[in-house]
Amino acid sequence: MAPRKQSSSYNFPDPMDNDTLVGHGDTLRAFMDAWAARDTHAIHPVWMLTGPRGIGKATLAYKIARMVYGNVGDFFIIDLARNIDKDGKAKSDGKVISVYTVRAMIERMQMSSMSGDWRVVLIDSVDELNTAASNAILKLLEEPPAKTLFLLVVHQLANVLPTVRSRARVEKMRPLTISELRELCAKFMPDEDVGTDALKLSNGSFGRIAALKKSGGDEIYADLIEMLQNPRATAADMMTMAKRIAPDAALHGILLDAIARFGLAELYPVATHAIADIARIYLEPEIGIFKIISEIKKCL
Repeated sequence: MAPRKQSSSYNFPDPMDNDTLVGHGDTLRAFMDAWAARDTHAIHPVWMLTGPRGIGKATLAYKIARMVYGNVGDFFIIDLARNIDKDGKAKSDGKVISVYTVRAMIERMQMSSMSGDWRVVLIDSVDELNTAASNAILKLLEEPPAKTLFLLVVHQLANVLPTVRSRARVEKMRPLTISELRELCAKFMPDEDVGTDALKLSNGSFGRIAALKKSGGDEIYADLIEMLQNPRATAADMMTMAKRIAPDAALHGILLDAIARFGLAELYPVATHAIADIARIYLEPEIGIFKIISEIKKCL
């Protein structure tokens, strides 16, 4: 089967630069109400925005941050893009946020202006803090500095230390609806015809739609489904498909989407473990992908 035409190039805004927030009005209103009443009822200093990746948690966090510090107070950001090592050098290839990054932020806070303006600390995301960094944040949250708001972005609440979670106001944000996803697609992909299947494939995450479009993953998924439904598909066809999926770990999840599409619930736990094993066991990841595709094909 010939590969489909490659997707166009997309330039999706970083959450810091994104003024478009779609959905999550309930969470925004909850904060706005608390902020408006802060003179009579002290606002909780730690807000934890939790939910699946790509639904707009960081976009909301930056929107709140801009309002609170108002370009007058101080704004501190902890994320992988600003990660540093013990020598203070950038760690652009890091997968976890180091304790040195957190310590450097705390030092800057201690030297920041005491003018009385609000300060904001935004962490995107808490999931990516290593253990030492999490403990350093915990010490800071045990006695939060006055007039300081902490905005913690969390993808998996289970990944957060219970002691950190207990000191936060947890706001659980829901996946986006199909109509909300369509609104974002119209804004950021106006020339693209994003079908209902692709929207469902995103599981309510515009971030996933963006990732699939950048990688051509939506087209690969469509080809995968077509191949699985083809009674004449051969082992060679399955290996060709495996080789298209294997190079991008972000695409491995489309195998689980295919399992869900065909209602093969019994394969889900096995495939989940197999996907997790691909990176650490297989020198040639396409072999692991091929085995999963073969198991799906056998059940159809």
